[in-house]
Order: sequence, then structure tokens, then C-alpha cells
Amino acid sequence: MTQRFDFIIIGAGSAGCVLADKLTRCGGHQVLLLEAGGSDRRGWIKIPVGYGFTFSDPAVNWCFSAEPDPGLQNRTGYWPRGKVIGGSSSINAMAYVRGLPHDFDDWETAGAQGWGWDAVRPSFDALESNDELGPDGNRQRRGGGPVRVTDLQGQMHPFSQNFLAAARDMGWPTSTNMNALPPGNNNHAPGEGLNYVRSTVRNGFRWSAADAFLRPALKRSNLTVLRQAQVEQIMLTGKRATGLRYRQAGQIHEATASREVILSAGAVSSPQILQLSGIGPAGMLKTHGIDVAHHLPEVGRGLQDHLALSHFYWSNTATLNATLGNRWGQAMAGLRYVLTRRGPLSVPVNQCSGYARTKGTDVPDVQLYCNPASYATRPDGKPQIDRDNGFLLCVQPSRPTSRGEITLRSANPGDAPLIQPNSLATEEDRATAIRASHLLQELAQTPAMQAVTRARREPDILPMDDAALLENFRARAGTVFHPSCTCRMGHDAQDSVLDARLRVHGLSGLRVIDASAFPNITSGNTNAPTLMLAARAADLVLEDNTHSAQAAE
Repeated sequence: MTQRFDFIIIGAGSAGCVLADKLTRCGGHQVLLLEAGGSDRRGWIKIPVGYGFTFSDPAVNWCFSAEPDPGLQNRTGYWPRGKVIGGSSSINAMAYVRGLPHDFDDWETAGAQGWGWDAVRPSFDALESNDELGPDGNRQRRGGGPVRVTDLQGQMHPFSQNFLAAARDMGWPTSTNMNALPPGNNNHAPGEGLNYVRSTVRNGFRWSAADAFLRPALKRSNLTVLRQAQVEQIMLTGKRATGLRYRQAGQIHEATASREVILSAGAVSSPQILQLSGIGPAGMLKTHGIDVAHHLPEVGRGLQDHLALSHFYWSNTATLNATLGNRWGQAMAGLRYVLTRRGPLSVPVNQCSGYARTKGTDVPDVQLYCNPASYATRPDGKPQIDRDNGFLLCVQPSRPTSRGEITLRSANPGDAPLIQPNSLATEEDRATAIRASHLLQELAQTPAMQAVTRARREPDILPMDDAALLENFRARAGTVFHPSCTCRMGHDAQDSVLDARLRVHGLSGLRVIDASAFPNITSGNTNAPTLMLAARAADLVLEDNTHSAQAAE
């Protein structure tokens, strides 16, 4: 029996949860939300430090692997993606980072009219409820939005103060929230500086998109949510999307949408679903025996991601390792968390971050991460924190110019797609990698960092010249899990997949609303701009459907 709805949303991740909330508020639309994964009611999802354990858990994670990447010495990268209610917002590091103004102005230049900074900034403001720690130590609430953004500096490890001291040694501001973006002054660019990370944490628990948007929406009778439902094909009638086929409990089902099908499966799975539906590059589709329903060459192309280079150091003073690097400390931290929702388990490991300029640049072109712990990933994918005290310094080029691609491995919806990152493919990206590495060298040599460094761990970045720095970056840099742009907005079908209202070029009744729609990657962590994009896109969906209903009367 075919199920009938007004709107169908594919994917209950960050974007899908926002859409489910906004499209059901009026009560007049029947909405179906499908999620390939299961429930997010899991301890390691809710505990902020628990993302180290969901990092490789196939119960909540697609656990994708990229193809060997020539730019990274043919290494194969691991690409975790949320396969659970809340999507990647249920397994990410909870950093809430808007991005920089020029990110969104560049979107507009790329053809996404109406997505410049002046347009999107009010949308960020409306989404957020910021819980800040004031100078007097008291908490101050700013904004009344559903996304809880918390300043956790009062609970962060004291060692993190050394990172801020090192930033001051570098001449960077340390009093600015990354999302506040004050005007540049004293030779500083807007957004430049290092501070404590703002996190999507509320009362000691992760605050995912499911918490912020889906749970309120579930109280409405016009929302239907299906879990463990994997979409296999979007159905077209001519050039209009009319519904989809999905598999649940081994059975194939169909559902129709009288208004729109909205694809929000993420930057890896959204292009895959389009391609499985015969929407994409005709030559590639024919290779896999898929009938071409709509030739759209840019589907899956334009992939961008952030690469980060991390170096670890042994510390001569206590870091998080002193607590979490032994069973007794872990037990005490666990007990404290159970009793108070405070302590090391209540705070993400990423504690300090910010933007900086490398030599010769006018705007911040790298993001820094500084963590008061050293650790490794075991062969089974689980985190292994060092017993000895250590810390991490990390730098990430913010705006890469290289573009990769998502393509089909086969016509079988159960097969993971091919992820081809194409890292460091441009001279500009290679030059930025070298400049970013120099910045890491400088940060490690500040008086503040030298004062707490007992030993530099191998490979030691300090003696490396430009050639060695580039090879070190190729050998050690890896994704920080921000894939985007694979169904990007743009001018037309020759340079993009979507128009500025996120409608698929050449088709009606079909949109893609998630990080794949970014024209270019933003400068920082991508969850906040994904939430913003979905909130604004939901308004466009409602506006367009109101107009079409009025026109039909």
C-alpha cells in the first residue's frame, strides 16, 4: 500500500530535523521523515565526551572509507557519518562555529543569491540560545532560539589556559567568541583569535538537532518518522519528483509526496541517492546500468572537506591524561558525571579553537584546535588516551580550493559510494599547507608552550623546511569530517546541482537541503551553517508552496 504525504524528507540528520520541525508547525501539511539509522537514545551519544566511542560504532555510524588519496600519499581516510536520529549532530564533537562573513559572501558570488552574510546572520541569531559565562562568573542567556550554545570554559581543564597564553604570545586576541566576529582592529582581521569553543551542550548532555528540533515536532500528529528505513530511489513522473521507494525490515515500500521530496541525507549520501535515482552524470550512470532519468553532470562533484594536521607533545604539568588516562581517574570522572553532570565527561575534548592568518594573508585562512590531552585511535576504532600527560596542537586550512567527487560503487543501494577527496590538488592548497605548518611551528615555540612542554613527540615539526613540511602534511593530515558541496547551489546546471532556492536544476518537486548544498566549504566546523541553511531553506519551501497553492486557486 502506497503512503501519501505532502512532504517527504530523506534523512533525520541536522538539516532533516530542522525541516521536520518547521514544515509541521502550521499543522496543515502531512510530513514523512525517513532515517536509515535508529534511535539516538544511547549513553555515549548523550555524554559529551562519548563521541570518541561513537566514532567507529556501526550501530550509529555509516563508517565510510574514502578511496586512496594521491594528495595524501595514497592513504585511505576514514569518514564517519551519522546513521542515527540526529545524524552527525548526534556523533560530532559539538563545536558550534558559524564561519566567517566572507564564506557566505562567496556563496552569493557563486550563484546562491540571497545567501550573503548580511542575509544569513539574522538566521543564525534566530537559531541560537547562547549561554555565556560573564566576567563576574555568572551565566548570561542571549537569544531564545532552539539551539543551545554553551560557554563551558568554567568546566574546561585548567591546562587550556596555556593555549590562550600562547595565543597572546602570537599576538592574537583571546577575549572574543569565534561567533561574535567583531570588526578588526589593532592589526587584527575580523574573526581572528583563539578562545574557548562554544558547544552544543545543555545541562551536561549533548544537545543535538534531534533535541532542538525533532523532539518538539514529534508532539505533532502531522509528522510521521520511520527509522531503519533506507531510501533506494526517488521516483519521477516526467521531470517531477513524486515520491520514493525505501527498504525497511527487508521489505520494499513506496511513499508519494504531493508537494515535494526533500533530500537531506548529507554530503556523501545525498548525491548517491540522486545517482541511484538516475539523476546525475549520464556516462557514470550508464556504466552502472542505471537508466538516465535526468542528466545533471555536477551531482557528486565539487566535494570539499577540511584537512587538519595534528602534533602531540608531552607535558610537564597535568593535562586531561592525568584523569582519563587511568582506570581510577576514569571511574572518578564517571561518578562525578553521574552525580553532578559536570567534570571531564561533560566537556568535549576540543576545548580551544579559533581562526588565524598565515603569513601574507589579509583574512584568517586557518582554524586552530588546541586540546589538553594526547591520545590515539586503536585498531578497533576506539580512543586510547595516553597515560602520561600530553597535549595537542592542530591547524586546519580553512578554505581549500581542491574539489573531489562522490560516485557510485555499484547500482546496489546497499553498497557505500566511492569517496574521492582529491586532496591538495591545487598549488594554492599545497602552499597553504606549508604556511599552516609554519604557523604550528611558531605556536609550539611560544614561551607559553615551551614552558609546559617536556618533550616534542615524533615526528618533530620544528626542524622541518618547506619541502619536509609539505611531505609531513601529506603523510599525517586527515579529514576533520566536514564534507560538503557535492550538490551545491550555483548559477545553472553547468556549474551546480541546485538553484539558490535549493531546487534541483531541471526538475520540480525536488530539493536538496544539507551541507551538500554549500557552494563552497565554510571556514570552520560545518554543523552550525548546516542548521542555518536548513532553517532558511524551510522558509523557502513554505513560501514557494504557499505561492503555488494560491496560484492553483
